[in-house]
Amino acid sequence: EVQLVESGGGLVEAGGSLRLSCAASGFTDVFGFDAYAIGWFRQAPGKEREGVACLSSRDGIVEFAESVKGRFTISTENAKNTVYLQMNNLKPEDTAVYYCAGRFGTLCPANSNSMRYWGNGTLVAVSS
Repeated sequence: EVQLVESGGGLVEAGGSLRLSCAASGFTDVFGFDAYAIGWFRQAPGKEREGVACLSSRDGIVEFAESVKGRFTISTENAKNTVYLQMNNLKPEDTAVYYCAGRFGTLCPANSNSMRYWGNGTLVAVSS
């Protein structure tokens, strides 16, 4: 079964940077890493889960959150089955638990509801 593990979260001052990693495993020889859409989502306390960005073989990069455009960049290293989220110029409002999520298919979903596989999340805390 596909498993996703996030890493790279932590405490950072406003204006700082972090790079989150999502390591994926459990793929088959028939349907490998490139057969899945992988994205990043975040949820702040008291707020609903928000899509950040997604990557798939057909859509390429899909950016969901207007608030992070120009600051966050999603990328992948297929050989490592890993998706990254580079976060620059972090703001206190970026504080949230960041989740990596995926689904079988070549298209990024419109929202997180159709994502089947989820990591446990990694906390990003940005101090002012």
